[in-house]
Amino acid sequence: MFRLVAWVGAALAAATAGAFAQPQSLVERGGYLVNGIGVCGNCHSPRGGDPKSFAGGTNVFNTPAYTVKGPNLTPHPEAGLGKWSDDDIKRALVEGKRPNGHQLAPNMPYPLYGVLTERDKDAIVAYLRSLPANPTKVDPPVYKAEFKVSPFPPAAKPMTEADLADPIKRGLYLAAVGHCAACHSKLTESGDMDYGPTGLGAGGRRFGGAQGATAANITPHPTKGIGGWTDAEIKAMLVSGKSRDGRELKPPMVEFAPFYATMTDADLSAIVAWMRSLPPIE
Repeated sequence: MFRLVAWVGAALAAATAGAFAQPQSLVERGGYLVNGIGVCGNCHSPRGGDPKSFAGGTNVFNTPAYTVKGPNLTPHPEAGLGKWSDDDIKRALVEGKRPNGHQLAPNMPYPLYGVLTERDKDAIVAYLRSLPANPTKVDPPVYKAEFKVSPFPPAAKPMTEADLADPIKRGLYLAAVGHCAACHSKLTESGDMDYGPTGLGAGGRRFGGAQGATAANITPHPTKGIGGWTDAEIKAMLVSGKSRDGRELKPPMVEFAPFYATMTDADLSAIVAWMRSLPPIE
C-alpha cells in the first residue's frame, strides 16, 4: 500500500512538473521579453500611461544628430506596424533599418539585439501582432547629421536555444536584450562604446545631464563594482529600484524596475552570473 501511494505521489508530482514545464507559446514568450527585460514600453508607450499600450512614446530624444520618439508598435496599418512584414520588423530589431532602408536612431539598441535567437525574434513579432491596433500617430523622426553605431561583438550572430541553457551565456543574452551592456559600459573619447575587457560593465556613462545618473560599475570589483554584493542584494536591487542601503536609484534604473520585476528568478540569477563572470574593472 505504501509503495502504491508513493508511486501515485511521484506520478502526480511528475505530471505537475511537466505541466509547468510546458514551453511558452510564441505570443507568451514575446510578451515576457517585451514587457520584462526588453523594457520596450518605457520608450514605446506614453509616459504615465499604460506601459503595455505601445501606442508610441511621449519622451523626446533630442541630440545634435536627431530628434526622435519611440514609434507606435501596434499593428495599426497607418500609425503602427500593420503594413510591415515579419521580416521588416526583424530587420528593424537586429539591423536598425526601416523597410525603406533608413537607419534607426541608436536609442533603439539594435546593435545588441543581434543576439536574439530565431525563436525569440518570431516571438517578439507574434506578440506585437497580437496587440490591439492603436491609431495614435507619432511625430516622424528628424535626422540632422550622421551618428555613430557601435557594434556589440557577441551580437555578430544569433545565439541558440542551447546557448541559453548556460547561465552565463543566458545572462549575457538578457543583458543585451535589456541593453544593460550598453548603459553600463564605457564610452570612449571618440564616442564609441568600449565592449572590450576594460570597458564592458565598467559604467561611467551619464544620463539626464548634470543632475542625472551615472551608470554604475557592474563588474565584480570588490569596492568599485558589485563584488561585495550578495546575489540576493543584486536581484532585489533590479526588481525594486533601490540600492541595498534603501536608497532609490535614479532614472532610468528606477523606471526599469517594474519591468524587471516580471522576470523569473532563474533569469535574474543568470544576469547575476554574467555580472560575476566579467573581469573586475576599477
